[in-house]
Amino acid sequence: MAHNGESITPTAAKPRTVLAMLAMNAGRVVPLELLSEELWDRSPPKSAKTTIQTYVMQVRKLAECAIRRRPEGAGQAKDILVTLPGGYLLNAETHNVDMWDFERLAEEGHRALETGNLQLAAAKFAGALDKWRGPVLMDVQLGRHLKVHVQRLQEGLLSVLQCRIDADLRLGRHHELIGELMQLVQECPTHEGFYKSLIIALHRSGRRREALSAYRELHTTLTRELGLEPSLTLQRLHQSILLADRETEELVDTAYWLNTAMASK
Repeated sequence: MAHNGESITPTAAKPRTVLAMLAMNAGRVVPLELLSEELWDRSPPKSAKTTIQTYVMQVRKLAECAIRRRPEGAGQAKDILVTLPGGYLLNAETHNVDMWDFERLAEEGHRALETGNLQLAAAKFAGALDKWRGPVLMDVQLGRHLKVHVQRLQEGLLSVLQCRIDADLRLGRHHELIGELMQLVQECPTHEGFYKSLIIALHRSGRRREALSAYRELHTTLTRELGLEPSLTLQRLHQSILLADRETEELVDTAYWLNTAMASK
């Protein structure tokens, strides 16, 4: 996390967890009890309140250093991390959290999709994804509350990624997507959306056998690991590719017999 481009992230584990909790709830008061549960679950020390106050002071000192290094920056550390009755609030107007930019860009992408502007939608979704360059909160010790936040963000990331891929497919970028999608289905072997996009991209690229092979791979994984069949949408996609193959074979056979008949005359 940064203020005016300067990092205010602590190096110690527990202050970092406190800052993560405040950042995930930016603009909202985080009660002391919630911070205590995140740090020590249901067994906080007697000094929990004082210890949390110490962690907050450490974050404020880092913010003060960032302010001093940027003379043009306005405000004070207490305006960034605000003490309120019963808890603390990270001021959403005076700090930079990638999560906020991610959500804003994703929303702009969805609005562009609604108006049919695929180029803009793909660019907005890509911009949102660029805000996350690694696993969410990878350098933070996660308690039960942060784990929920991380799961929500990861689901959001996958959703935006799927939206960007869908927009790219509709723009005819199937050739460029194949490599990325092959990696994604290895990382998320039960994600039907990524498999659907891969099958479509392969089919449109004239690689029907590989598209059918990708479907069989998904089918095997789902039935073996989850006891489920692919969705009806994927089953219909599979059938349409099979039908296209049969029609192609029939056309080839017809052409062959016509050529044979003409040659025999």
